[in-house]
Amino acid sequence: MDAYDLLKVELDEVVQAMCKALNDPKRLLILAILGEEPRTVTQLVQLIGSPQANISQHLAVLRDRGIVEAAKDGNSVIYSLRYPRLLDVISILREVFQDEVERRGNLVSTLG
Repeated sequence: MDAYDLLKVELDEVVQAMCKALNDPKRLLILAILGEEPRTVTQLVQLIGSPQANISQHLAVLRDRGIVEAAKDGNSVIYSLRYPRLLDVISILREVFQDEVERRGNLVSTLG
């Protein structure tokens, strides 16, 4: 197996484990909020304004992929980011997106 075959296998695993979990704006918002500080489902519901069942489903996906972790605190479960560096990745993706929006805007104004 050459280097590209190994890279392909590794990237396939990254997509399965991480990218699919990050492929939802609400999950990205949850990660951004958890990046500020750990929160309960109730706190996330209040901040995001979505039903508890919906937030719980998103958290289940993020937990299943190992992106967030949960800790019991009495009757509550506190969710936190397992890898805060993911916020750097999301920030870079947002910057690239903004650059692309600007480039397309400049392209349109140049052609128009």
